[in-house]
Amino acid sequence: MTTPRVHLDLIGLVVADMGKALAFYRRLGLELPASADAEPHVELTLPGGLRLAFDTTDVVRSFDPQWSPAVGGPAMSLAFHCGSAAGVDAVYEDLVGAGYRSHRQPWDAFWGQRYAQVLDPDGNSVDLFASLADG
Repeated sequence: MTTPRVHLDLIGLVVADMGKALAFYRRLGLELPASADAEPHVELTLPGGLRLAFDTTDVVRSFDPQWSPAVGGPAMSLAFHCGSAAGVDAVYEDLVGAGYRSHRQPWDAFWGQRYAQVLDPDGNSVDLFASLADG
């Protein structure tokens, strides 16, 4: 039997409150219609073709009754390029100023990037980054 060719096609996030989750990701530039806030499943295709999906806990439990959220820290993280080092600071301040939780304030990482971390409404880590060379 020939092994099928596989590729990453979709990243799925489980959310407790769709409206709160989508509001957070809209602030990071994702184009999600307001009508999606009341939906149990939402997905969008990102540039390059990768899909990002959001499912409520009720949807996940409908096909996996044993599902429970991860404990002990963020279950996953997404990283958003902010265009410049100053962009990292601006996006971080926007999110924290809007009431979202900081995980790590912006810092100059030893690997040559300006970096910061915030938590989305479900506790997932969201990394903000840009090259230090991009000012």
